Parts: sequence; C-alpha cells; structure tokens
Amino acid sequence: MRAVWNGATIAESDDTVVVEGNHYFPSGAVDPAYMRPSATRTRCPWKGGASYHDVVVGDDVNTDAAWCYADPLPAAREIAGRVAFWRGVQVS
Repeated sequence: MRAVWNGATIAESDDTVVVEGNHYFPSGAVDPAYMRPSATRTRCPWKGGASYHDVVVGDDVNTDAAWCYADPLPAAREIAGRVAFWRGVQVS
C-alpha cells in the first residue's frame, strides 16, 4: 500500500492494518520529512485518544491529514503506533 499526496509518497508498506476502511501504516513506513505534529487531539469511544499530524509537501500543508493512536484501548491494540491518512491523501 502507498499513501500519496501532491505527488509525494508519504508512506509505503505491505504491512497495513485496516480498521473502519482506513489503512494504518507502521510508523517506520512513514517518511517523517512529510509529517509535522499538530495540536489536534480526538477521542474515539473504542479506540481511545488520537493525535494528528499535518502532511507537508513543499509549501503545501494538508492540515491534520494523518492520525495515530499511540496507546489505544485494548479493542484497538493492533493499530498502536500506526498511522492512517485522510483529507485527500490517496491510499492504494
């Protein structure tokens, strides 16, 4: 699987976990050069607390386009430390 935005490959891996239609990439498969931490946090009742990152390619910023659950609740432990994308990031 590859996550691409603005022509840049943000993440690539054969080891993704699909939850609710989203591919969660291992954190080591994500290119940190395109990621910038965001202050955004959300909470899912069964996955727990999520933190977000902006995806940055050149001068273009896709705000909160990536998220992860560093310490998910037990029902979602398979996505611990993995990163998923949305907001126009193409995953295929």
